[in-house]
Amino acid sequence: MPGPAVVIIGAGIVGCALADELTGRGWTDVTVLEQGPLFETGGSSSHAPGLVFQTNPSRTMARLARYTVEKFSELGCFSAVGSLEVATTPARLAELHRRFGYGQSWGVPSSVLDPDACFSLFPLLDKSLITGGLYVPSDGLASAVRAASSQAERATSRGARFVGNSEVVAITSQGGRVTGVVTADDRYKADMVVSCAGFWGPAIGAMAGVPIPLLPMAHQYVRSTPAGAADTLPILRHQDRDLYFRAHGDRLGVGSYLHDPMPVDLADLPGDAHPSKLPFTPDAFKTSWSAAGELIPALRGATLEDAFNGVFSFTADGFPLLGESAALRGFWTAEAVWVTHSAGAAKAVAEWMVDGRPAIDLHECDLNRFDAAQLAPDYVRKRSIRSFIEVYDIIHPADPPSVRNVRVSPFHPRQVELGAVFGEAAGWERPLWYASNPAPDAPRPRDEWSSRHFSPIAETEARLTRRRVALYDMTPLTRIEVTGPVSFLAGLVAGNIDRKVGSVVYTFLLDAAGGVRSDITVARLAENRWQVGGNGPLDVDWLRRHATPGVSVRDVTGGTCGVGLWGPAARELVAPLTDVDVSAEAFKYFQCRLGHIGTVPVTMLRLSYVGELGWEIYTEAQYGLRLWDTLWEAGREHQLIAAGRVAFDSLRLEKGYRSWGRDMTAEDDPYQAGLLPPGDREPDRRLTCLILADTGDVPLGREPVYAGGFPVGHVTSAAYGWSVGAPIAYAWLPSALSEPGTQVEIGYFDRLLLATVAAEPLFDPKHERLRR
Repeated sequence: MPGPAVVIIGAGIVGCALADELTGRGWTDVTVLEQGPLFETGGSSSHAPGLVFQTNPSRTMARLARYTVEKFSELGCFSAVGSLEVATTPARLAELHRRFGYGQSWGVPSSVLDPDACFSLFPLLDKSLITGGLYVPSDGLASAVRAASSQAERATSRGARFVGNSEVVAITSQGGRVTGVVTADDRYKADMVVSCAGFWGPAIGAMAGVPIPLLPMAHQYVRSTPAGAADTLPILRHQDRDLYFRAHGDRLGVGSYLHDPMPVDLADLPGDAHPSKLPFTPDAFKTSWSAAGELIPALRGATLEDAFNGVFSFTADGFPLLGESAALRGFWTAEAVWVTHSAGAAKAVAEWMVDGRPAIDLHECDLNRFDAAQLAPDYVRKRSIRSFIEVYDIIHPADPPSVRNVRVSPFHPRQVELGAVFGEAAGWERPLWYASNPAPDAPRPRDEWSSRHFSPIAETEARLTRRRVALYDMTPLTRIEVTGPVSFLAGLVAGNIDRKVGSVVYTFLLDAAGGVRSDITVARLAENRWQVGGNGPLDVDWLRRHATPGVSVRDVTGGTCGVGLWGPAARELVAPLTDVDVSAEAFKYFQCRLGHIGTVPVTMLRLSYVGELGWEIYTEAQYGLRLWDTLWEAGREHQLIAAGRVAFDSLRLEKGYRSWGRDMTAEDDPYQAGLLPPGDREPDRRLTCLILADTGDVPLGREPVYAGGFPVGHVTSAAYGWSVGAPIAYAWLPSALSEPGTQVEIGYFDRLLLATVAAEPLFDPKHERLRR
C-alpha cells in the first residue's frame, strides 16, 4: 500500500530528506512541491556552508546531528574532516571541557587538546592566542545540494515525485483537517501536508492558519582569496569572536555571528534565482574580518573573493519546529532545521507520521510547545534575535531570557515586595529566592558555575520549609479541566483514576509504546469533572487529540492561580482559616476538597512536591491576591516565609520526586524511571539516585557519569540537599550499576566528582512527614 497522500512543501535538504525517509518506510504517495528550481532551490540549503557539529547541550539535537552524519556518509556527500573549537580565554576553555562532557553523555567521542595539538590539526592558527581546543573527529562537511538531490533520487525511485517552479498559493482544509495544496498551476489532494519551507515557513503557515514561530535572519559568509588552506583541514570555530571557518580548496570560508542581528522581511527578498542570498554589507563585516585575521594570520594578506548575507531561520529557543499542528490536523512542520540536523529531523518526523511516535524524545522541538503569548510576533522576533546573538555565547542553564514579564501570577506584586529574584520558564516569572529571607551565617562553599543564579538564601528557605512552613507559587503548573466520562482519562493513563470524588491520583500519560509522555496529578472534583496538573501545552494538546464526543478539555491555567503551603506548621496555619476539615483523619494524603480560605473559594489538594505536610491550594485569578494576603497574615504567628524554586528543587530531589522533561521523557517507561516497582520485569537501565562527595561542586544536569573510566550514563537533575548535607544527582545508569553502594564518577568540567549510588528517597523514606 502506498500509504496516505503526502504533500511536502519545499525541496531543500529537509524536504528531500523527509521524502526519502517516508518512501523508505513504504509511503510512496509523496509529492514534493518547490517554488524554485530543483535542487538548487534558492533557499538556505543552496548557500549553506555545510558544517555539521554533533556536540550539543541537548541530547535530542546531538542525536539528530549524529544520524545526519551517518546518513550523509552513506550517501557519499559528507567529508569527515573533523571539527576543532578553539579557546582563547579561560572561560571558553572551561566551556570546552563542559562540551566534552556533553559528547561523553550523548556518545559523541571527542578530546580536549592543548595549543600544540590544535596547531598540528590546523597549522594556519596563531598558536600564541590558543589556550586549548575541543576536537571531534567525526564532525565534518556536508554538501547540502548534493545531499538533497541524492535523497530525492532515492525517493523518486520508490515512487515520490518532485515538482519544481511550483509556488504554493493556498492550503485547503475541511472540518479542522487539511485536504490539499493549491499552486499557481495545479491542485494536489493530501491527507497530510508537511511544511519544509525553511524561512518561508511563516508564509506557508499563514495559509493554513497555523503560526510558524520563526524569524528569517541574515548571516554573513565570505570566501577568501588563496590563504594556504587545504580540504583536509578540520572545520574550525572561534566562538570567543563568533566566527567559524572551513576550507574551500586553498581558500577559507568565514562565517560570522559577530555582526548586529539582521532580521529579514520576506517581502524584501529579491525575486531572482537566489532569493536567500542578500547583498553583502561590508561595513558590518569589518570587525569580523579583523578578528579572523588575528586568529589566522594568512588571512591578513587575503581579500574577499565572494561574500553575501545568507538568510536562514531562528526560533525563540533555538530549537526546530517539528510535528503536527494542534490547530489543523494533518498539517505538519519540519521547520527551522539546519543542515546539521536535517536528516535526523526528517527521520524523526517520518517515524512520527508513519508509526505514530518518533523513536527519540522530541518535546524540545515540538511545534506545539509554546504558550499563546510565545507565538506573538513581537515575542518571536525579540527572542529569535537573542538566539542569533547567543549562538556562540557561553550559556548558563539559568541565564534569563531577553523577554520578561510575559506571564506573571496574581501574587507577583507581593513577591516583588518581598525582594523576589525571578527566573523564567515557559514565559512565567518564577521566584528563585526572596531577598527578605536571611542567608545562613556560614553558607557552604560552592563552585563558580553552580553559584550563578544562586543564593545561599535558598538554604534558609529549604531548612525553614522543613522546620516551620513556607509558601510556594504553583501558578505556573499547567491546570487542565476535563469533563466527561471517566473512561476517557482512564484510557490514557497508567494508574486507576476511577476512584471516589475527592481523590487525587499521581499517574502518567503513556504513549502507545508505554513511554512516559508526562507525569500528572488527576483530582476528581465531581463525578465527571477532573483537575489535571500537567507539564505544559503538550499535555493539553495530547488530551485534546484523544478527546471523544462528550469530553471537554480546557486549559484553565491563565484564569487560575495556586500556592503550595508546606511544612510542619501548615495544618495549624490553615485550619482556622477554612471551612474544610483539614484534620489528618478527615483530609488524607492524595485527597482533594472544595471549600474556602477566608472569603476565597478554593480547591485544596493534599499533595506535596517537597515532602512535607501541606496542600496545593488553587483559586480563580481574581482571588489570587486575597488568597496570598489571607495566608500571609495568618502565617505571621507561625513564622511563614515565601520560598523559591532553588529551595523547591533541592527539597524535591531529597524526596526523589521526578521532573518530566528533565529526569524522564517518552523514551523512558515508568519502571525504568522508578515510578513503578519493577515487579517481575528487570529494566535494562534505571534513573538512579547519587550522593556526591561534598567538595563544593554541584552539577546542574547533562554531565556524563563514568564507571571504570568509561561513560555509562548522564545526570538529569542535581542540587545541593541541605537536609542530607551533600549534593544530590539523579542519573540514568545501567541497572547493573544502580545498586546502592556502587561508586561512580561524574564528569564536571575538567574534573571528576566521586558519587555513590544511594537508596531513595534520601529524606523521610517512610513518608511519615507527608501523612501526619
